[in-house]
Amino acid sequence: MRFIKMHGIGNDYIYVNCFEETVENPAGLARIVSDRHKGIGADGLILIIPSKSADAKMRMFNADGSESEMCGNGLRCLAKYVFEHKLAKATRGAFSIPGEPPCPASLKIETGKGILTVGLIIDDNNKVEKVCVNMGQPILTPKDIPVKLDGRKVIEQPIEILGRQLLMTCVSMGNPHAVFFCEDVKSIELEKLGPAIENNSLFPNRTNVHFVQVDNPMELTIRTWERGSGITMACGSGACACCVAAVLTRRAKRVCTAHLPGGDLDLSWCEEDNCVYMTGPAEEVFEGVWPEH
Repeated sequence: MRFIKMHGIGNDYIYVNCFEETVENPAGLARIVSDRHKGIGADGLILIIPSKSADAKMRMFNADGSESEMCGNGLRCLAKYVFEHKLAKATRGAFSIPGEPPCPASLKIETGKGILTVGLIIDDNNKVEKVCVNMGQPILTPKDIPVKLDGRKVIEQPIEILGRQLLMTCVSMGNPHAVFFCEDVKSIELEKLGPAIENNSLFPNRTNVHFVQVDNPMELTIRTWERGSGITMACGSGACACCVAAVLTRRAKRVCTAHLPGGDLDLSWCEEDNCVYMTGPAEEVFEGVWPEH
């Protein structure tokens, strides 16, 4: 099985082109290839699949084999692969952030959240330099996130975790996120708090966990514990959720930059269409062949 390893600001995945390859047991394969000691090493596995309603379809599996609905960094890398390997023909000039110039090209990708449009920023060598994703409208209703709490939204909800009192804001970007604001993200014991929150009984589908330091109204510093993968260098959908949470709690503006351990993402929660836009790089690491077992 041929594969390619790619990353979006350090959030790395193994990609399989299922236009050409067949994966019988993706959950099992994800666990094997993601192992950083006995496998290739990654935060998970992403399959690039033909779609009847879009240019390609993404299926994403975490390092523990569980399937996730959405992965923002993974989606950017998938779009780069689809364009550069000519799996689909991009539409020219059909995508832009409201109020911004249009991207040179765009693709439509089918995900667990539905069909999302991605804009491609292309260099002089016809390579994808950056990808801008319309991540859609944030989901704030508790039952749809899902989180077992009452009310129309979960904003600064008190929660006790490992004897600590925390204030939690919940957002779904197609996958669930629990956001906590703090003074200094480096001081957070993420390896302890992350799994305790991820597996809390409030979350029937578990949750991604983010601690956010507000540097100023246009800059956020984020550390992430990803559902099914643990501490990661970045989480694209999580950064979008943190932007929404920061706006909801009046800590930040709708346009901001997220600083993550692996790099930066530009975010915009637009008032015109209520959609969150995320722009960032996508990089190839290497190609290889995974032997049959």
